[in-house]
Amino acid sequence: MTANLALKYSSKVDERFKLGSLTNSIINFDYDWTGVDTVKIYSIETSELSDYVKSGTQRYGTPDELSDSVQSLTLTQDKAFTFTIDKAYELGQEGVKSAGAALRRQLDEVVIPEIDIYRISKLIEGAKTTTTAATTKSNAYEQFLSAMETLSDNKVPIVGRIALVTPSFYKFLKLDETFIKNSDLGQQIVLNGQVGKIDGVPVIVAPTSYFTENVNFVVTHPSALCAPVKLNEYKIHTNPPGVSGSLVEGRIIHDAFVLSNKAAAIYVHKIA
Repeated sequence: MTANLALKYSSKVDERFKLGSLTNSIINFDYDWTGVDTVKIYSIETSELSDYVKSGTQRYGTPDELSDSVQSLTLTQDKAFTFTIDKAYELGQEGVKSAGAALRRQLDEVVIPEIDIYRISKLIEGAKTTTTAATTKSNAYEQFLSAMETLSDNKVPIVGRIALVTPSFYKFLKLDETFIKNSDLGQQIVLNGQVGKIDGVPVIVAPTSYFTENVNFVVTHPSALCAPVKLNEYKIHTNPPGVSGSLVEGRIIHDAFVLSNKAAAIYVHKIA
């Protein structure tokens, strides 16, 4: 005789961890791509000071035409996804394959992380300053202060600076005795992923996989990275032609650009 054991499937899904967007606080939306794929941004040069001469016809100096340059920013990221959920599965698996929940999961685990990783890569790629040195629990805070020093020398506003750090760098920072004695790390959570502040600068810990190879922290200012999202469209079709169930589709057109005159606001530190 064959004994058939009863089976029971739980209606509770073992969901994976998700972080939400970690980069919305480090970007700006200062330019409008509505109706176009390319935006051209002017940079206007200045004129040098000279000594005023009290005689002649060119007392202010010899006038030169004020020059300018143009940066063309063209959207390159046009991404999409699609999947179906057969009605038999949607009805017969305790409702765990709900189309709405599946779409939310797709955004949380695929779309948002990919955008974050892309933005961080463009930020690192466009940085004016990149340094390389080993990080230990004895020098982590000093390395952070060097980044702040460089940004100040580059005339980057103090207010608004944000640090993206790897878990490894954050660990060394918390173990650094100099940091423990002198920093003002707070515990208030203001931005997604923020774990506090270092000398007034919000700190966001992002997974190491979000950074390009060997980078362990970046200090930036939101004015440096423009990250337009031209299209952000997600749809659930119920019983579309050819499918008994749900068809889920999504498309996002986006990009990220470091502005030419703002590259000095980005400091990247790599481990040796």
